Amino acid sequence: MMTYKAVLFDLDGTLLDSIEDMGDSLNRVLVDNGFPTHNRDAYCRFVGDGATNLISRALPEDKRADTIIRSCLDAFLEDYDKNWNVKTKLYDGVPELLDALTSRGLKISVLSNKPHRYTLKCMEGFLSDWNFDVVFGQRDDVPRKPDPAGALEIAEQLNILPSDFLYLGDTETDLKTSFAAGMFPVGVLWGFRSAEELRKNGATVLINRPLEALALLD
Repeated sequence: MMTYKAVLFDLDGTLLDSIEDMGDSLNRVLVDNGFPTHNRDAYCRFVGDGATNLISRALPEDKRADTIIRSCLDAFLEDYDKNWNVKTKLYDGVPELLDALTSRGLKISVLSNKPHRYTLKCMEGFLSDWNFDVVFGQRDDVPRKPDPAGALEIAEQLNILPSDFLYLGDTETDLKTSFAAGMFPVGVLWGFRSAEELRKNGATVLINRPLEALALLD
């Protein structure tokens, strides 16, 4: 059994059930612009690759001009800034997992494609009870996931080899990131995507509940 020294988490869909607040904010923007809205299941497919891609996917195909995407993105971020914590919550079992990892002395970190400012806001609002060693959202000067740059930066800051990380995420993007960074990928099934998608993209381990991750450490 491999001995891991750190766990890197995705944020939305892995630690936080945040899909309704994101969807509600974007739906209000779509209504304001006369575009069709979407349900929760659709937003579960749209998220994962950054805010700009989220906006593009939610817009009608013939309305995806850069100017429209930028205008809707600005409006979305303005709305989300006021409504990021209305329905968002930690997934069941996440506090217990974080407590267990902390008690074992493992380093814990977060890498998200959510804009960095909002990643920090969500961390402060929902995860301040735990001492995360490094937290990165999407930053303008760093390629977003699935590019491994952010994950490798975390490994370097912690002075821990990438191969000593478990990487927990809920999307194809997370799996690709973990493989590219040389971390051990763990697909979580309580998030935004299906077991089929995770298996198709190389997940060798899938877990149904957060505490199941501890079995990979024993």
